[in-house]
Amino acid sequence: MDIIFLSEVKVETHLGVPDWERLVAQTIILDIEIAMPHSHSCQTDDITDTIDYGVVVSRIRETLTSKSFKLVEALAEHICQLIMGEFGAPWVKLRVAKPGILPGLKALGVVIERGNQHPS
Repeated sequence: MDIIFLSEVKVETHLGVPDWERLVAQTIILDIEIAMPHSHSCQTDDITDTIDYGVVVSRIRETLTSKSFKLVEALAEHICQLIMGEFGAPWVKLRVAKPGILPGLKALGVVIERGNQHPS
């Protein structure tokens, strides 16, 4: 299986349980692995035979600008479903980190996987 990875994608969004935390956009950091539905692009060298990671990042930024989430888990689920639904990825692994949100803690977050890594 071929996997595209996007490392340390910085995105501004409104996220947090208390209302005051969602008042101002904060930076989150995403690490994304996206399984390709096929490996045609390896032979064709054609962007239409792959998942365009530039478009993926644009869609994530667009949706997180217009939506607000209380939980990191809900945000992560939303992004995974967006990638699988809009780009046809059979499997996504996503790490969402909120840096510097608690004193003495570099970052907190979640890692989730959705879909089937080895489709039959």
